[in-house]
Amino acid sequence: MKSERIALPDTRAVGRLRERLRYWTKELDFPSIRATKVLTAASELARNTVIYGGGGEVFLERIDGPRDKVGIRMRFVDQGPGIADLELAFTDGYTSGSGLGLGLSGARRLLGDLSVDTSPAGTTVEGTAWRR
Repeated sequence: MKSERIALPDTRAVGRLRERLRYWTKELDFPSIRATKVLTAASELARNTVIYGGGGEVFLERIDGPRDKVGIRMRFVDQGPGIADLELAFTDGYTSGSGLGLGLSGARRLLGDLSVDTSPAGTTVEGTAWRR
């Protein structure tokens, strides 16, 4: 099983994550439009990890499903203050900062599979991108 850990100490690391995911999506033969969606969602989640979580890390893992289904699981982890109102955070247009308010809701639309576990001790956001 292929896996990789990427540190996200600051916004410069978002580019490194995009570079590595570009490699992963090519290696796993993702169609180009699907790969673009994966990179966009991951960029949003990585920025959230850095900006709101104070930095953290992302774990990438290849997953194999039934009938030769192949995907990439992304788990973003931080030790920030958590998300006070998760339902509100998933509302299009809501932002607790200066962004467009499309981070979590946009990532969920792009990936289709997104879960969030949050507390005052930190947040873990996990999403799976299937090759399709």
